[in-house]
Amino acid sequence: MKIKVGDLVHRKSYDRDILFRVIEIKQEIEVILSGEELRLIADAPIDDLELADERTINESHSIYKEKEDKSFRLFQQDYYLTRQKQEIYASGGYESKVDYFQIPGRILHLDGDPIYLKKCMDLYKKIGVPVQGYYCKESEFPEKIGSLLDHVKPDILVLTGHDAYTNSKGSVVDLKSYRNTKYFIEAVQIARNKVPQLDQLVIFAGACQSHFEAIIKAGANFASSPSRVNIHALDPVYVVSKISLTSFMDRINVWDVVRNTITGEKGIGGIESRGLLRIGLPYQSLE
Repeated sequence: MKIKVGDLVHRKSYDRDILFRVIEIKQEIEVILSGEELRLIADAPIDDLELADERTINESHSIYKEKEDKSFRLFQQDYYLTRQKQEIYASGGYESKVDYFQIPGRILHLDGDPIYLKKCMDLYKKIGVPVQGYYCKESEFPEKIGSLLDHVKPDILVLTGHDAYTNSKGSVVDLKSYRNTKYFIEAVQIARNKVPQLDQLVIFAGACQSHFEAIIKAGANFASSPSRVNIHALDPVYVVSKISLTSFMDRINVWDVVRNTITGEKGIGGIESRGLLRIGLPYQSLE
């Protein structure tokens, strides 16, 4: 059966390890693939691909759905504890109930995958954080980030999409070995030059197998991927939502952020940062 754009496929030479979606076919010979659940991009000869059957697709979706549900439950548990602390703080420790309002950190999310962007926006809405999302190719991040920052004026910036490390192109310290890491680095540098303070603009950048150390050095608070592993499509959302909903009075422990992600510490890391949420009294609807 002929492979076409949009098909879900496996790579036979990799023992059908990852479910991919076909995003481009070059001269009916080479195919560009993006991970169906993971922020990985790859290329492969078309004759190395086979269509994934419905049973395999359903199994893959079921496995990751279970992981997504677990991460969401952990996030909810953390948020419940955080909310209790905020209520005590807002009431000054008194037993009387005090109505207050919250202003979470505003998020600007740039994504190199329109399908993943929609998934992320749905999760942001479910969690309840303010966000504006934009799709553009990773190579366009550096040229677009400046004007978007001026327009949105976010507290948190997410730069994500797809990436990949290819050992045949060089060592793990060589940026030429990575498909899109250089674009993440350039965009982070531009953003950090506009807003130098780490706690004034919190930045998450990277995707599957990205050069973690170089992105952090460029000025990101959080990045992927310390162990050069694949990260889940929704991992950036859990990282920045935790920051958005944590009081600016509180320091965020990196482990507290990472443990709610689907991938964990092998895929996500970062530096200590402050939360960005502010509480106000008396209660007023700000919508």
